[in-house]
Amino acid sequence: MIEDKANSKTENSRRNFIKTTALAAAGLMIVPRHVLGGPGFLAPSDRLQLAGIGAGGKGESDIASIVRGGKTDVAFLCDVDDRRAATSLKNFPKAKYYKDYRELLDKEGKNIDAVTVSTPDHTHAQIAMAAMQLGKHVYVQKPLTHDIYEARMLTEAANRYKVVTQMGNQGASGDGVRRLQEWYDAGRIGKVHTVYCWTNRPVWPQGISWPSGKAEIPKELDWDLWLGSAPYKEYVNKLVPFNWRGWWDYGTGAIGDMGCHLVEPPFRVLGLDTPISVECSVGSVYVDEFKRAYLPESCPPSSHVILTFAKTPKTKHEVQVHWMDGGIKPERPEELGPNESFGDNGVLFIGTRGKMICETYGKNPKLLPLSRNESDRTKITIPRIANQEEGHYTQFAEAAIAGYGKMELSSPFEIAGPLTETLLIANLAIRGTDVQRRDAAGKISYPGRDIKMLWDKVNMKVTNFDEANQFVKREYRKGWTLGV
Repeated sequence: MIEDKANSKTENSRRNFIKTTALAAAGLMIVPRHVLGGPGFLAPSDRLQLAGIGAGGKGESDIASIVRGGKTDVAFLCDVDDRRAATSLKNFPKAKYYKDYRELLDKEGKNIDAVTVSTPDHTHAQIAMAAMQLGKHVYVQKPLTHDIYEARMLTEAANRYKVVTQMGNQGASGDGVRRLQEWYDAGRIGKVHTVYCWTNRPVWPQGISWPSGKAEIPKELDWDLWLGSAPYKEYVNKLVPFNWRGWWDYGTGAIGDMGCHLVEPPFRVLGLDTPISVECSVGSVYVDEFKRAYLPESCPPSSHVILTFAKTPKTKHEVQVHWMDGGIKPERPEELGPNESFGDNGVLFIGTRGKMICETYGKNPKLLPLSRNESDRTKITIPRIANQEEGHYTQFAEAAIAGYGKMELSSPFEIAGPLTETLLIANLAIRGTDVQRRDAAGKISYPGRDIKMLWDKVNMKVTNFDEANQFVKREYRKGWTLGV
């Protein structure tokens, strides 16, 4: 028995020694690479491997901004137009280049951590959904989608696939919107009941006829891939790379371009959800005496939309948000001096005890009259994002490296989705003004003009004008799908 105990003790000691040695060795093996590499070193496993889909224009700046955060490698670039991709290809010569995002994701999915989507509005949803279904984190330019249905599907998919998401409305990371929120929370202007948002957009042609004839497709452009899910049309000049914004098949008009920058402040400050009703008036184009042009393919030259929101815990009553584009502005606040600038793009909050204004991205927030700002001592209560708008990109990269649910973001799809839906609901009213009906005698009427459309959020439909619902979810061209 004594001998057995001794042997047992010896064996236990040997096992403990082996176990301890193995753990120590393992510990040495899993010391973070950045420790071994010295200050500033990031192990490959700590760097984001990025695929930039849409590499020119805004895509070029999006990719460069994420890289400036210092934690991202551009592994892949993708663009349907070699001309637009040229600068990004020069800036990131090691990146492998594709024209078709489907081929990129199919062949390189295992080598990608995150994707930026900086393409025309009508292709955002398909690209983002395909990436999320592969478990890739996504940064998508504003507006999040072209259609209301797409926005809802992407919002749900972000949660389902557990991926980090961010929309490219960088003002959501700025100090300005946080200062507006602090003023409102401190009661500086009372309870807001009316908000005006205005822009000088469109700064591209709208309210025009589709060009006649066709032009030669540039050899660097894959026109069929550019069209994507949109109906096939012959190539025309001056549509690519920018003026597509004025056509409903591809763009979402002035509110699609600027709404995410201007409606975002009241959305966040007041805790708004999607609206309960929408009404509008639009600028008209006349081609002859008393002959109004019928241009359903093109966004109107100007519009004024009134969105009504149900009360929230922060408002206590319904709120109306006015959207004005095409250079239309609200009445100047009486508190603003005659020579004090009102701006080409801005937001005006009207409360029960005062007013406040800001510019695009929520920049330069001010209480009215401006003299109030000199004595304002409202405390800073909301954490700021380092580098503000530029930090919007770094925030996404760091959150993607950390993993889903580990970091708070300024514009994840759970926020960006409803905001985008709101803007597209405004477009339902705008597009509804061109809906035609013919009676038995062939006489044409426009029943969508001068009505208030009632919105059913749960079922994603207008309840009192069914013809508008055709714009909630469009039909994709054969061969293209959202993948849900």
